[in-house]
Amino acid sequence: MGRQTLPQRRRRAREIALQLMYELDLRSNLSPEEAMAMFPWENESPGVEEYARSLVSASVERGEEIDDILREHIVGWRTERMVAVDRAAIRMALCEGLLTENVPIAVAISEAVELTKMFGTVESSRFVNGVLGRIVRSERPGGRGGEGDSGAAEGEG
Repeated sequence: MGRQTLPQRRRRAREIALQLMYELDLRSNLSPEEAMAMFPWENESPGVEEYARSLVSASVERGEEIDDILREHIVGWRTERMVAVDRAAIRMALCEGLLTENVPIAVAISEAVELTKMFGTVESSRFVNGVLGRIVRSERPGGRGGEGDSGAAEGEG
């Protein structure tokens, strides 16, 4: 794939991780190791593969914790009713930016929004941004606890 900068490698790793998490979400009988073993890594740089694998592993390992955060902050939506791509992007962003703090949360949110623009529905990026914004405002020290929220994380479910 040529020489990529770190941000380019990380973006590509997130694209792959999102696809793998989507597959794991839809195929519950598949283990993360099986999904990653089936992915065609041949054309990916080692840094891309390593980061994608770490994102998937961390997101799966901390899945219960992530889903608890979602249930606590999303009003009127059950996680199983979310679009699968949105759910995967949100889980990955929470893991990467809030729980493991591998990147600043603003970067994790921005990347999740961009991924849902590429792979999600027309409304995905707005929904993901709203959900993550609401969570960050209430989880981070000095957060506003949802005051002034646009309500983007509310829905019917």
